[in-house]
Amino acid sequence: MKKNLLLIPAVALLAACSNSGSGELVGVQSRTWEEPNPYGMVFVKAGSFTMGANDQDANWSTGNQAKVVSVDAFWMDETEITNSEYKQFVYWVRDSIAREKLVYAEGEESEFAAKDRKSGEVIYKTGNRPTSQEAEFDTGVERKPKLNWDVEIPWEKPSEEQALAIDSMYYSEDETMGYGKETNGQILNYQYRWIDYNQAALKRNKFDTNKGRYNVDLSQLEQGKDSADVFVTKDTSYIDENGHIINRTMFVELRSRRDFISTRIVNIYPDTLCWIRDFTYAYNEPYMKMYFTHAGYGDYPVVGVTWEQASAFCHWRTRFYNEAQIRNKQMIVQDFRLPTESEWEYAARGGRELSMYPWGGQYIRSAKGCYMANFKPMHGNYAADDWLATSKVASFPPNDYGLYDMAGNVAEWTSSAFHESNYSFVNDMNPSYNYNAKSSDPEIMKRKVIRGGSWKDIGYYLQCATRTYEYQTESRSYIGFRCVRSVIGANYQQY
Repeated sequence: MKKNLLLIPAVALLAACSNSGSGELVGVQSRTWEEPNPYGMVFVKAGSFTMGANDQDANWSTGNQAKVVSVDAFWMDETEITNSEYKQFVYWVRDSIAREKLVYAEGEESEFAAKDRKSGEVIYKTGNRPTSQEAEFDTGVERKPKLNWDVEIPWEKPSEEQALAIDSMYYSEDETMGYGKETNGQILNYQYRWIDYNQAALKRNKFDTNKGRYNVDLSQLEQGKDSADVFVTKDTSYIDENGHIINRTMFVELRSRRDFISTRIVNIYPDTLCWIRDFTYAYNEPYMKMYFTHAGYGDYPVVGVTWEQASAFCHWRTRFYNEAQIRNKQMIVQDFRLPTESEWEYAARGGRELSMYPWGGQYIRSAKGCYMANFKPMHGNYAADDWLATSKVASFPPNDYGLYDMAGNVAEWTSSAFHESNYSFVNDMNPSYNYNAKSSDPEIMKRKVIRGGSWKDIGYYLQCATRTYEYQTESRSYIGFRCVRSVIGANYQQY
């Protein structure tokens, strides 16, 4: 029921907004909010659908059972993330590392260090000091100045002082065999942090507001132990003196919300060698050499990206977008992220209930005999659909939601962890089995669901309901990803 405030005099309303006056409950007055339409994304309204197999499982599995579920509204990239789009992430990381090197070479008075406009003092990053528990592991986290992005990096004509920092961004001439400058992808590391909400939501980890502290683990006292402190697991990452990324899982005593925050450092440069590794006795060196770097492949889907790299991209994209929102004095938005398994299938169906393929119907060809996706139509005949390997994004017709390549081209990472019987225990509202695998977890806990089939797969894997998995640290020449973003206060009829 909408409360009618029209009977309140205008003077009283103005007084109420200034926290004095009539004393009526009118709510906090704030500017109106309208969800900005994100560039290159398609709105998928909330709804329900039958999630699961619509055909006999090729492997005679009983795990992919049908289940009616409901999914909230979200935005989804209309195409898979392209090489050109992923390069924007790579270049941002490259430039940030170069700026850090220049600050280190020139000192904190460097023009690449951000300074307060009034006092002229260096502004330091916040939130990157280790806790006392983390310091025991010598994570190497230190106080660093914020970077000034308003000054151009002197790539071509650095000063004598800057040259050493700039040159360290490239492979040596011996490593490139004299073919010019090439950025050293091995140093392109991105660090990000996240809160483990699944662990924070556990009843044993609940903050006791009456006692002003976190609960104790009574089961430990029952076992006769002296301590009843609750311990949580968290990941920490650092780079050792040899430049290697070290990931460790820590068991820390739960003292504050900060103990739920994990840190991950990920090398974000795509694995170009996957083109050779995935296919033995095949000549795929041309793809290895130029697929990611050459402008001619800019509109092709990025591949050779692990689940961890795709997650890092989502974190950076959120940060990049929301920082622009803040600069423009706008409200921030929900995080960009990988879609859940149910969101992906719901979007792939395009509103067609019990549809086997994103375009509907039971066949992979159109009425004119044209293939509807980029896949492997026949034994050894990859080119029957006019593309040998990956195709440019949006080369085939979209589904009814306006989403391209929801079948074929490249398979896509989801945020969901893989379990053979997911559908048996997940909720029927926004279902997803999420598990933030720790560094110390066994490999079987690091399986992530991939969907959609790829250019090298047969038609079965193009079906909306077909699910398989890959390990989150593996990179493949046939797996890419796209992002989604949850909607804030959606009026589903306005889109």
